[in-house]
Amino acid sequence: MISLAEGLVTALKDLGVKYVFGIPGGPSIPYMNEMKKQGIEFITTANEQSAGMMADVFGRLTGIPGVCHSTFGAGATNLSTGVGGAWLDRSPLIALTTEFKDEDLGRRIQMNMDQQAFMAPITKWTTRIDKDNFSHTLSKAFSVALSENPGPVHIGLQANTHDDVITSNDIKIKFETAKVPLPDQMQLKTARAVFASSRKPILAIGLTAFRHGLSKEIKTFIEEQKLPVVITPMAKGMLHEDHPSYAGVLFHAKSNFVANIYRQADLVIGIGYDSVEFNYETWMPNVPLIHLDTEPLDITKEYKETYEVIGDLKASLDFLNSFDSYENDWNLDDVAQNKIRMFEALSPMTDSFNPSQALEIIREVLPLDGILTADVGAHLHLIGQLWRMGEKGTLLMTNGWSSMGFGIPSAIGAKLCKPYKTVVCVTGDGGFLMNCGELMVARRLGLNIVVVVLVDNEYSLIKVKQEWKTVDQYATTVLKGNYFDADIFLGVPVYQARDEKEMRNQLKDAITKEGPVIIEAFVDGSIYSDMIVKDHK
Repeated sequence: MISLAEGLVTALKDLGVKYVFGIPGGPSIPYMNEMKKQGIEFITTANEQSAGMMADVFGRLTGIPGVCHSTFGAGATNLSTGVGGAWLDRSPLIALTTEFKDEDLGRRIQMNMDQQAFMAPITKWTTRIDKDNFSHTLSKAFSVALSENPGPVHIGLQANTHDDVITSNDIKIKFETAKVPLPDQMQLKTARAVFASSRKPILAIGLTAFRHGLSKEIKTFIEEQKLPVVITPMAKGMLHEDHPSYAGVLFHAKSNFVANIYRQADLVIGIGYDSVEFNYETWMPNVPLIHLDTEPLDITKEYKETYEVIGDLKASLDFLNSFDSYENDWNLDDVAQNKIRMFEALSPMTDSFNPSQALEIIREVLPLDGILTADVGAHLHLIGQLWRMGEKGTLLMTNGWSSMGFGIPSAIGAKLCKPYKTVVCVTGDGGFLMNCGELMVARRLGLNIVVVVLVDNEYSLIKVKQEWKTVDQYATTVLKGNYFDADIFLGVPVYQARDEKEMRNQLKDAITKEGPVIIEAFVDGSIYSDMIVKDHK
């Protein structure tokens, strides 16, 4: 016979959990004590939202649900930002929150709220664990979190139940993920007929294809059929930027060049296309659409001719790869020339140091298998298109949930998962303020993450959108005067870079240090106005 707290920690460890990210409360102490005994490290964060983001990244990089924790009320509402990220970015996660006892639910008590109702819209499943449902709850939680589409599960830990008794058999957790059914043969045959009748089909590759690791199958298809390919931001890495079929990234900087290609299409084939990143109708011409995915199509009604192939995505791709080679009217040399012009436009020559130059230096210095984490902001649009990841590196971003402040916590999570990889975070001066307190976590743990802060003194993405609406600039100023104004911030060294030479030298030095380093990169953000596209049609 063991306590519920001991059983929970034992079960999590047996399931592969190495870390629990969060901020403890009084009722958490028995669980934390068990973590210390059993070798699960509780990573105390500066803010609960960062705990959710770190757990999200752990889930992405390991395939094991990341675990995060908060106390009652405000702790849970803070945590929800990170939980929502896992919900829309499709990351397996288990969120644990302390909750009031059954008899206290609904009472006017400090910090009391209905956390089950609160978490329901941003999780795949929410429940409360107790001694009677212990084994069932954990089994189902891991199954649900990892089944298609992966995402977060919320488990409430009732206060004062940590000493409830369970048996050692209860902690032997076994689970299976729900199997994705095979695609319907009639749907596949219809897709083949539609494809065979088109003259300019184009592929749109999305997040689901990335998660399922189907780059080999996709390359086989496009190289047989000689088709151009566009990809969503979180699918970067599915196709090398130098591949002759690569036409660019949807939605991100200079995507008007990408539009030069997809506007010619007479058929769009979405492969693992998750519209949570970028709705089909926001960009694609009103032409027939074949949607191959594990989830049904989501598109507005003006698109009349749509064909779904729903089911196991690899099986669908294997069917595509059984096609004969069909002739089409694409000239891939034109696609390649358009791509060259796009990359040239992404790297403007300016009198002052600009964000493109900073990113190109980071690409030069960061090893090909290094990890770049990108915060939300105007610079993310630039990274999404300009960053040449190839097929070895890792780019971590949030594009479904798109919460500012993602960059630093995700870098910490990545370094904990992959301690021998070089990890660089790029954030804006606005996004840095959101979760800069997590640098204390990196400092405490001795993690060498390099945080490049692109300082242009403005919320540049909002400024660009105000320009589109031809209104006066308002509420977009991050600061007036110096940003760090010191060579140390929260005990973390601050390097400064005002040009390409300084950027290169400072970054080369920063990645050799034992702890975190900040690089304050003074950039001219005026190029964003020309980079970020308003109309994708």
